[in-house]
Amino acid sequence: MATKKIGPIARLLDEQPEAVVEFAAALSDSALVELGAAIREEVARRARSTGDQDAILEAAFERGFARDGLGVLPWIEAPFVVCPGGLVAKNRANHRCQFVSVDDRWVWESGDLIREDKRSVGAADEGFRAIALLPIAEGMALDVVRARMRQGQHSVERVTSLVVRGGRLVEVERREVAARLVR
Repeated sequence: MATKKIGPIARLLDEQPEAVVEFAAALSDSALVELGAAIREEVARRARSTGDQDAILEAAFERGFARDGLGVLPWIEAPFVVCPGGLVAKNRANHRCQFVSVDDRWVWESGDLIREDKRSVGAADEGFRAIALLPIAEGMALDVVRARMRQGQHSVERVTSLVVRGGRLVEVERREVAARLVR
């Protein structure tokens, strides 16, 4: 019986996106929060069930890293946001690294993380490369943090901020950081 009622509503909201805004405005605060959580969960569920994670990860390991061995900026490979990261070390006290922060949490700590694969770097340099897959969630904020450790002191060099808007990743800020310690 619920399907008969939901079908026409879903069709209306799908055909007339402006109706979604009107619908959301009419909801109570608690219903709006619940709807937002349900939508985010559905986006993640669909990403898990429809995306070819193995193929996307394999391709990402091929194209996701620059000549310096660190990751390029994240990109959209529907239904995922693909986030490369890694660490390149000459020794234990000196390394370069670049990782992604999602909504102010490291990608590997994010509740949105669908999957992360890591691979060791086996050349003259030590370290690893990683690819993380996230669902495409409107408003998701990403910070790509590039840092360096010298003589045991970690410092941020650059932060590039991106946000998911309209299903695309948009760069909103890039800042060079001078001698700021990371703890």
